[in-house]
Amino acid sequence: GSEMCIRDSSKDNRMETRRKADARRPALPEKPETTIRVQTYGSPCGELLLGSFGESLCLCDWRNERHRGFVDRRVQRLLRARFIEAPSPLLDEAARQLDEYFAGYRRTFDIPLSFAGTEFQKTVWRALLAIPFGATVSYGELARRIGQPKAVRAVANANGANPLSIFVPCHRVIGSDRSLTGYGGGLAAKRWLLELESEPLLPFRDTFAK
Repeated sequence: GSEMCIRDSSKDNRMETRRKADARRPALPEKPETTIRVQTYGSPCGELLLGSFGESLCLCDWRNERHRGFVDRRVQRLLRARFIEAPSPLLDEAARQLDEYFAGYRRTFDIPLSFAGTEFQKTVWRALLAIPFGATVSYGELARRIGQPKAVRAVANANGANPLSIFVPCHRVIGSDRSLTGYGGGLAAKRWLLELESEPLLPFRDTFAK
């Protein structure tokens, strides 16, 4: 009986030592991937909400977007992260590239992107990335480019759900009759962007900020 008591006491001591060690161990920091850092960017044609998720941009959407709350909730749900108002180096770089774009110095963007959407939406968004600066395509043409010529309405919906305006250039998609159709930032902003891209760059601009 006394031997059993000694053995139990030894086991208790080991458990107590382990508990104390666990208590001294610092708590693991919150993973950056559980947060989306957001900041407002003031463009010449309206305010944009920028969001970085880890090392990529997951949001560049118009503040006056009619479905602002829905877009924000969808991005947070799909990335399993929450918004916090905070700076990040990636947001600074996104803002710098936007500055150059709006000043007419930049035709393409060089920043990693995170797509928060369905597989079909991601297919459409990747097709948008292939539309060059200064060009426009119709919704029907975009549907043909992804191999689904009859899915014009679904393509239009995916285009409208794009949470990365400008970086993923949904403004370059117009109606088959060349009408501007809808745009999250409003038709005035869409017209402004297309006019910006239709103007020839000044010769020195291609070497700006290299």
